Formats: sequence, structure tokens, C-alpha cells
Amino acid sequence: MATFDDREKAFEKKFEHDQQLQFRVEMRRNKLIGLWAAELMGLTGPDAEAYAKQVVEADFEEPGPEDVIRKIKGDFEARSVEKSDHQIRRQLEDCEKEAREQVMSEAD
Repeated sequence: MATFDDREKAFEKKFEHDQQLQFRVEMRRNKLIGLWAAELMGLTGPDAEAYAKQVVEADFEEPGPEDVIRKIKGDFEARSVEKSDHQIRRQLEDCEKEAREQVMSEAD
């Protein structure tokens, strides 16, 4: 019975670790896409960093990336930046790949 309990604890610990890594990947992804969007809107330096932080915070509105996409799309429309939903989603995917690589290299 102790072996089963040990396995269960190990599984729970791995699950918790994986969830923490995924959270870090998503936050890094949001920052990266926020910096990309900021650049397209002509923001630089502290203004770009502040905007990226707003994008990260927007992700807490609902599960999934739709709140991030909606924020960026709305800001693009307000600043007359021409990017389609497809282009934004594609950039989000690219940022997620980069974020995963960054987080995993930090975890090693």
C-alpha cells in the first residue's frame, strides 16, 4: 500500500510542477506578444513594457487566450494597425513556442 501512496504523491507533485511550468509559459507568451504588439503600435522602452504588462493582466479575465487576442485586436483597431485575427493568432502561437523554449531552458 505504501508503494501506491508514494506513486500517487509523485504523480501529484509532477502534475503540480507541470501546471506551474505551463503557467510560466503562458505568462511569458503573453509578455512576448505584448511586446510584439507594442512595437507595431509604435511603443518603445517603458511604454512597451507597460503595455506588455497590460496584455499579461488581460489573460486573467477568462480561461484561454481569447481575452489576450481581444485586447490586442481592440488596441490595434484604436491605433489603426492592420492585422487580421489569423495574423494575431499565428503570432501568439510563435510566441508560445519561444516562451516554452525560454522557460524550459531556465528550468534545466
